[in-house]
Amino acid sequence: MKEYKISAIKEGTVIDHITPESTFKVIEILSLNKNTEVISVANNLKSSRLGEKGIVKIGSKFLEEEEVNKIALIAPNATLNIIKNYKVIEKIKLRIPEKIEGIVRCFNPNCITNFDKMNTKFNVISNGSIKLVCIYCERSMKKQDITLL
Repeated sequence: MKEYKISAIKEGTVIDHITPESTFKVIEILSLNKNTEVISVANNLKSSRLGEKGIVKIGSKFLEEEEVNKIALIAPNATLNIIKNYKVIEKIKLRIPEKIEGIVRCFNPNCITNFDKMNTKFNVISNGSIKLVCIYCERSMKKQDITLL
């Protein structure tokens, strides 16, 4: 069997342990453009922890808190690696915050946040699966109902 390797990056971010169905959703979240130094994406790689996984390497980019929170909603078991001088200087196991503000649209079409210019706000209930509860209309949403702004 032929094996391909993804080259190392000098500086930037590696997002590892993404479920295969979430890999390209993670790419959509990131603010990447033609000026981004290096972007490497691999999917359906063998993983002892997940069976299969995806990985995203982005050279010269360090993620903003909003990007990290969005990725945590889509890929809650992912690992974020900060790379400097070809070495992992920090490894962060993503976790879903207890409150989410301004990054998810409320599922309820009658919610005030869908009519007025105001940030959405949700309490996060996570007991193995993700559930968000809007603080304005109290509608709860499961992971499959989540639409990122």
